[in-house]
Amino acid sequence: MKGFTTFLAAAALAGHAVAAPPEPPAQVLEKRANPTVTIDTGKIVGVSRIKTEAFNGIPFAKAPIGPLRLKPPVRITESLGTYDATGIAAACPQFVADTDSNDLIAKVIDTVVNTALFQKALKISEDCLNINVIRPAGTKAGDNLPVLFWIYGGGFELGWSSMYDGGPLVSNAIDNGKPYVFVAVNYRVGAFGFMPGKEILKDGASNLGHLDQRMGLEWVADNIAAFGGDPNKVTIWGESAGAISVFNQMSLYDGDINYKGKPLFRGAIMNSGSIVPADPVDCPKGQEIYDQVVNKTSCKGAADTLNCLRNLPYKEFLEAANSVPAILSYSSVALSYLPRPDGVYLTASADVLVKQKKYAAVPMIIGDQEDEGTLFSLFQTDVNTGSKLVNYLKTYFFHNASTKQIEGLVDKYPALLSTGSPFGTGILNEVYPGFKRLAALLGDIVFTLTRRVFLEDALAVNPSVPAWSYIASYNYGTPILGTFHGSDLLQVFYGILPNYASKSIQNFYSNFVYNLDPNNASGGTSSKSKVSDNWPQWTIKDKRLINFFNNRNELMKDDFRESAKKFIKDNIDIFHI
Repeated sequence: MKGFTTFLAAAALAGHAVAAPPEPPAQVLEKRANPTVTIDTGKIVGVSRIKTEAFNGIPFAKAPIGPLRLKPPVRITESLGTYDATGIAAACPQFVADTDSNDLIAKVIDTVVNTALFQKALKISEDCLNINVIRPAGTKAGDNLPVLFWIYGGGFELGWSSMYDGGPLVSNAIDNGKPYVFVAVNYRVGAFGFMPGKEILKDGASNLGHLDQRMGLEWVADNIAAFGGDPNKVTIWGESAGAISVFNQMSLYDGDINYKGKPLFRGAIMNSGSIVPADPVDCPKGQEIYDQVVNKTSCKGAADTLNCLRNLPYKEFLEAANSVPAILSYSSVALSYLPRPDGVYLTASADVLVKQKKYAAVPMIIGDQEDEGTLFSLFQTDVNTGSKLVNYLKTYFFHNASTKQIEGLVDKYPALLSTGSPFGTGILNEVYPGFKRLAALLGDIVFTLTRRVFLEDALAVNPSVPAWSYIASYNYGTPILGTFHGSDLLQVFYGILPNYASKSIQNFYSNFVYNLDPNNASGGTSSKSKVSDNWPQWTIKDKRLINFFNNRNELMKDDFRESAKKFIKDNIDIFHI
């Protein structure tokens, strides 16, 4: 059973890593001149498709290698000349599996990912700070289309921009009368982008992946007008770690999102992620990660270990960086690498920044999959009693919480199969004793109920800024996983299942990109994106959200598992990872 569930987890997470087939190149059907756009750093040559034009892998920062490894990004100012943006954007180094793990599937994944063929196919390189732009065919400077800026997920450990071809999204937006420009940014992940430790803090080298994202937004502000986009109408959108990144972009520099006197974005969409209460960069767990990486290299015992890491051969650093527990492991979403407060870029834990009103309050959409925790609860087959669950959470997640405090949290999740996740499935889908209980708890405290805590705190300090929230149940009935974390990639981003849910959500999002209101279908070339359902704003008083099914939408009160939410909110200062 363990082998089967491990395989199932790997297969499910692979949904994050396998893009839908890209829109076919138009050259197959007709010959057209390659679209070109001139920006300050050069002439960018893209590729024509049937309905869209794509410009892939445009560099926005210098290669973070050698002395620039584990350093904030450095903007490119020199000329690129005529730049070929017709291929596949290079991906940053990936952390898919723990290189030290004895788990068979982890070893298989690690072996596959590190083969020359896989590395070449993904074009994995440290020289990866680039950006993709996809626009409707024929768009030109001055068209001033709204911009949708995508930040990929992957647990801050894996993911790359070319994994997500925005062509079908843009094509659907055109058909719905709401054409926009799609932008996807590459950012460093794993140790390359989110290394912790006191050495990192002292050097000002923390949260580098977020600084990459911010420089990508600045590139959009400087250059998107040449592609026909409007830099004053940017919406940032992310899933999972990308959604967490969206909020962190709202709270970076205590909410200062201005660049050259103008805000970098005006709206935000967060799919499965919001605030992550976290200990500082130099916390004991963070230092343990840093020390383990160093001790796996020839830098052990060096006078300046950080400088030594910067000068290591790429493969040696990568193998050491990936020797710590990965997301596909027993420790699950108690991540080795994640954004942590550093006092400069992220001045405090995300939950604190919200309460202190130190974030850019923009209209937002935020929601979750119904069964966020199932995917991350497949590896812990020995966590099969209440006491073992308490010990697991204390050991891997909440180091500052007492046993009694964690027992209080666990008590909010009865051992009854009928109350576990996947929700609404009675006694079914219990992979091992305690699976559904752990899945319910992890899904809530990392994603679903933390979302409600975030909404309550955000609207308490900024009640006039509108927010819309949702729960997705369109995969109800999927064995073991239910509507699992990442389901929205298939439904919303790729539209592989062109059902009621995917169509209505894409329409809602297009309206939001245009009007900062998912119900407002004005603007664009037509009002085709008008949806029959009304999506009410989420307010502290009403707490109404929309529930997406595969054949309908329903409205519901956002008060499920309220006692667990209250306990999380009342103790959030000690539930930091």
